[in-house]
Amino acid sequence: MLSKFLHQNRCLCTSIQSPKPWLFIGLGNPGDKFKGTRHNVGFNMIDTFAESQGIAMDTVFCKAIFGKGVVDGVSVLLAKPQTYMNLSGESCGPLAAYYKLPLNRVVVFHDDMDLPAGVLRLQPKGGHGSHNGMKSVIHHFRGNREFARLRIGIGKPPGQMDPKAFLLQKFNATAQERINVGLKEGVIALKEVVAKGVEESGRRFNIEQKYKYIKVADNDDTRLRRFD
Repeated sequence: MLSKFLHQNRCLCTSIQSPKPWLFIGLGNPGDKFKGTRHNVGFNMIDTFAESQGIAMDTVFCKAIFGKGVVDGVSVLLAKPQTYMNLSGESCGPLAAYYKLPLNRVVVFHDDMDLPAGVLRLQPKGGHGSHNGMKSVIHHFRGNREFARLRIGIGKPPGQMDPKAFLLQKFNATAQERINVGLKEGVIALKEVVAKGVEESGRRFNIEQKYKYIKVADNDDTRLRRFD
């Protein structure tokens, strides 16, 4: 009788599996030349999250600066591809493959000119939005777009300024302050993602960010664009 109980209990324990890790990837360009530029806010989001959770980014793995830790009992992997933005997928694809992760456990952070500086949006899937880094990621995920992305608003270039030049400039003081606030809000959202998943955590977060978007746009006296 006892041996039967132990066998059943052993089977029950082995059938309970811990959740698969989350893989958070921030896009940007490596090197001091690009630190603090608009195109590197994905890196900034990774660094802010890592610091808040006490995760050391002290390893080089799959062409990325890499770190891993535990958030609320769930394993979290953090990566900053060092391939330069347009080749980001060369790191992202192998990382997801190595850990045998379904793409619904991957969140990619990237800059977005269609959102005001410091406004964020969390999406469970989508296209590349003409973002070259995201094009590379999708390509190395074999065309699969079923992965989440955290879009980090950086604003649009003024006047007729070349978007490429705009991306490689640093923020002014006002925009940087908004970015700093947005990154802190992003940490809260990502902790929710770890605990509840993208769909559930994204609903409330996106509503909050939508109101922030409207407030920022009104304050700046800019034309409202669709928040999607």
